[in-house]
Amino acid sequence: MNVVIVGAGPAGLAAAEHALRAGARVTVLDQAETPGGQYHRMLPEAYAAKRPDRIQHGRAEFDRRRRVLAHPRCRWWPGSTVWAFDRAEKRVHILRGPSDGSGRERLTLVPDALILATGAHDRTLPFPGWELPGVYTAGAAQALAKGERVAIGERVLVAGAGPFLLPVAESLLGVGAEVVAVLEANPLATVRKGWSSRPWRLAAHAGKAGELVRYAATLARHRVPYLTGRAVIEARGADRVREVVTARVRADWSVVPGTERAYEVDAVCVGHGFSPQPELAVAAGCVLDDGFVRVDTAQQTTVDGVFAAGEITGIGGAVTAAAEGAVAGHAAAGGTPDPALLRARDRARAFAGRLAAAHPIGPAWQSWLRDDTIVCRCEETTYGELTRAAEDESCPGPHALKLGTRAGLGPCQGRICGPTVSELCGGAERHHRPIVQPIRLGELAAPTEGEPE
Repeated sequence: MNVVIVGAGPAGLAAAEHALRAGARVTVLDQAETPGGQYHRMLPEAYAAKRPDRIQHGRAEFDRRRRVLAHPRCRWWPGSTVWAFDRAEKRVHILRGPSDGSGRERLTLVPDALILATGAHDRTLPFPGWELPGVYTAGAAQALAKGERVAIGERVLVAGAGPFLLPVAESLLGVGAEVVAVLEANPLATVRKGWSSRPWRLAAHAGKAGELVRYAATLARHRVPYLTGRAVIEARGADRVREVVTARVRADWSVVPGTERAYEVDAVCVGHGFSPQPELAVAAGCVLDDGFVRVDTAQQTTVDGVFAAGEITGIGGAVTAAAEGAVAGHAAAGGTPDPALLRARDRARAFAGRLAAAHPIGPAWQSWLRDDTIVCRCEETTYGELTRAAEDESCPGPHALKLGTRAGLGPCQGRICGPTVSELCGGAERHHRPIVQPIRLGELAAPTEGEPE
């Protein structure tokens, strides 16, 4: 069996490991130059770190990466962009080379089985001033801290929803930034209710409790306050962010009047969970459920021979992604997943369910917006323009709405604003893009090379 895996994060690496164990030949593709994804991001080799595993979330995962990619039946293709999938021939179209460089090599692969582990990207809800320089997604702030040892600012506020804010704050502190506060938008009652349901089942996730204790100790050591039920509702500044306004919010994330507080900062990183990246799965013909790829017990999608694992099947964190990847890798190689793998996957999914219940996105976040608040940063489409177009009877449906306002039609192709625009206008988010990733016209016209030896 020849198995191709798109994505070298926790799900992709676990899939590769178990496909190799089952006897398959494996090719792992990733746009990055180093494996690990966002969660296990590495320093570039040029840094010559003596102990690169020290900045990873787990030594075991660091060892897995080296073990898998050094396997004689594994090919590791860094800097590889999968830009299209031919359904008829089940052919994967790839560009190899730096995405910002020229002369990328155009290749194709026709695998016996394809595993999609394309992950997710940050979701950041808009608020007045979020387009200012100095406003970062939480993932971008962590990527710079972990992958380049660069702090996004000297005084940084971390805000949003979900436990991902904690490792982001830890990473920023680790590179010398002053974190003025970490703000969780959900009130304590919401967080407690999500995590305390059926507490006896938390025993299976003792490792996560250890992580939480470590993060709490780090924040306490640096005297960083962690506040619940508070959100960033505005960023201010002329040339860049100089101040952020926060406010208490209710369980539905509506603002409590009179609770506003300003922080003087030179950077802010905000993350309200994650949005999956299912474009390649849609190009392959896979069915989605509420934006996520539908899979069966063996992680197979609705397309024969195409499997999916990780955040594109449901946001659940690295442990869940790795558990799903293990099942997908074994099944894609022609094996029957071991019951122990299935139980581990199901336990991890149960944890993901708690995560969603404890850190939901409140529906009243729209109350933060003003008429001139930019929603689509690529095309500078404002909230007022969107709502007026949505109410216009001459704009029937989300497609006409996008054409009329340009929202979601910029360089990011709706990857950042897509979920927000859909939620604001009541339409379904569109993922179908025949060309999944950006490609130059010259590259598109260039002849395709065959599969290399």
